[in-house]
Amino acid sequence: MSLLIERSGALASLQDGGRFGVRHLGVTQGGAADWVSQFWANWLLGNPLQAATLEITLGNFALLAETDSCLALCGADLGATLDEKPVAPGRSFNVRKGQRLIFNAPLKGVRAYLAAPGGFAAPQLLGSCATVRREELGGLHGDGQPLTEGDRLTYCGVRASGPELSPEQIPPLFTDAPLQVVLGAQVGDFSGQSLFDVFNRPWTVDQRADRMGIRLLGSVLRSSRQSMISEGVPLGALQVPPDGQPIVLLNDRQTIGGYPRLGALTPLAVARLAQCLPGTEVHLKPVGLQAAQREQRLLLAHWQ
Repeated sequence: MSLLIERSGALASLQDGGRFGVRHLGVTQGGAADWVSQFWANWLLGNPLQAATLEITLGNFALLAETDSCLALCGADLGATLDEKPVAPGRSFNVRKGQRLIFNAPLKGVRAYLAAPGGFAAPQLLGSCATVRREELGGLHGDGQPLTEGDRLTYCGVRASGPELSPEQIPPLFTDAPLQVVLGAQVGDFSGQSLFDVFNRPWTVDQRADRMGIRLLGSVLRSSRQSMISEGVPLGALQVPPDGQPIVLLNDRQTIGGYPRLGALTPLAVARLAQCLPGTEVHLKPVGLQAAQREQRLLLAHWQ
C-alpha cells in the first residue's frame, strides 16, 4: 500500500520514536517533536506507539492515495482536506484509491502527524528511521533528507476506520498553562533577578525555531558562570547563551553544549512548545523532579 507525495514543503519528514543509545557517538535522537500526538496517531491504528509517522510542519503538503486504506491524523490542525472535505485531527479515516489528502496552512499548532497501518517503511539506521538532516541520517532513503514531490510512502498494515479521540483523550497541548521546567545543575549561577524573571515574565517564541531548538525572547538572563566545559544536554534543555535569551533544545539538538542551563522542560512541555507558532507567548514554571516523573507516568498510562 502506498501514498504518493504530490506537493511538499521543506519541512515534512518521517519520524519514529527516535534514535537512542548512540549519543556517545555524537548522534542525536531525532524522532517526533510532538511525541504525544505521534503516540495517539499510532494508537488510533493499533500500531506500536513509536512506529514511523509522517511529521508535516506548517502545511503545504499533498498526498495521492494509490490504494484503499485507513490513516490516522493527530496534532496540529493544518486545514487538512480529503477530496476537499475537512479532516479534523484526532481521528482515523478511510481513504480510497485516487483520493487526495491536502494540508494547507496552520489553523492551530505547527506539526501534524499522519500514521498508516503498521507504520511507514524506511531504512533502519542505528535502530531508527528518524530523519535528522544535519547528520544525514534516517528518512525515506536513509540520507536524512526531507520528503519531496514524487516520493512514495509505503506501508503493509491493514485496518478499517476506527475510533476518534474522546475529549478526555485529546492531548493537553494547546493550553495557556505554563511550560514546566525541572531545575538544572547551573541554576544557582543565575542572579536572583534572572530567576525571578524567568518564571514570572512572559516569553515569546522567536522565528529562530526549528527541530534543533527554539529561542525564547524576553527578559535578559544573567549568569555568573563565564565559561564551562561542554556537557551532555537532554531533550528540552534550557540553555542561556551570552545574549541572555534562552534556547530550548529539541530532538535534533547537538549532543553536548557549553552554555549554562537553567534546567530542562518536561517531555509534555517539549511537545507543547513544538506546537507553538512564532510569536506565541508562553510562561515557564519550575517543577520538582518527582512531580515531573509522576506526571509523565500518568500521561503514559493513557496508552497502556
